[in-house]
Amino acid sequence: MKAVLFKSKDIPLAVSEVAKPTPGKNEVLIQLHYAALNHRDIWIWKEKVLDQELIPGSDGSGVVVAVGEEVDTTLIGKEVVINPSMYWGDDSRFAGESYEILGNPSNGTFAEYIKIDESFVHEKPAHLSLKEAAALPLAALTAYRALFTKAKITANDTVLVTGIGGGAALFLLQMAIAAGASVYVTSSSEKKINQAIQLGATGGFNYKDPEWTLKVKNTIGSFDVIVDSAGGDGFALLTEIAGQAARIVLFGRTAGDINHLKPSVIFNKQLSITGTMMGTHEEFKAMLSYYSEHNLKPVVDKAFQLNEINDAAAYMKSGEHFGKIIFSIISFQNKA
Repeated sequence: MKAVLFKSKDIPLAVSEVAKPTPGKNEVLIQLHYAALNHRDIWIWKEKVLDQELIPGSDGSGVVVAVGEEVDTTLIGKEVVINPSMYWGDDSRFAGESYEILGNPSNGTFAEYIKIDESFVHEKPAHLSLKEAAALPLAALTAYRALFTKAKITANDTVLVTGIGGGAALFLLQMAIAAGASVYVTSSSEKKINQAIQLGATGGFNYKDPEWTLKVKNTIGSFDVIVDSAGGDGFALLTEIAGQAARIVLFGRTAGDINHLKPSVIFNKQLSITGTMMGTHEEFKAMLSYYSEHNLKPVVDKAFQLNEINDAAAYMKSGEHFGKIIFSIISFQNKA
């Protein structure tokens, strides 16, 4: 089969011919139709020193074409989506020692086929296409846990989602609106802010404006919930626009380490600042159910062929995208 291989740190990626996997006990073989690109994939490519060649990719959807021992054969032919959050462990509060995310160290979804334990395979939500379903797993799971498990969002909350445009931020926007909250966004792009408003955001702020936090205070006042994926120097500003007893949830570090936090702001406001990452098996199922219940569909920006992996990565790094970046594996197979 054909698959993208990470062979060495920071070298151009290419599609290679590799052995088609055979499902073992409790495993299924999925013919992948679509996969999605995440910042994690680029981080592994650019930063990670690997012990061996790796097929990357955490998000994928497709059709079950074979099953191993002790797997129900009625799964064959089912359209499915993969949960990339593997071996979480027994404590829902944090991932255990055996935890891993699909696509490192286990081979991932940037391939024509994948074998995986059946416990990580879920039937595709009926209202979604396979293309749309492939956009969900990693980012939507992260967003679901951040909003509902960590922030415990309610319909009465005023919510801020930072850095709108990427997959997780858009999932946060969609789910928070569906929960009845009033949702605002930040971006350095007025175009993206306007796109978010068209999707239902109440408003937005350009964080390149040195007075953006003052504008928040003069218009909204403060936020009950803030979900951030950047960190960096801007994180301290979020505590300034958080309301009394607000909940701030952090799940990324794209802007680097956090500096200049004022402890007095945190304790005087009784702020709750918490981190999160991915989610449990139960949260993944709940996320899929939430998308079905509210008839939500992910925003897909652009689809690439699998052999256009370098172009897709460059597009993601440019920051121009609004929505998920998808690989059409099935169309690549048909052309090969």
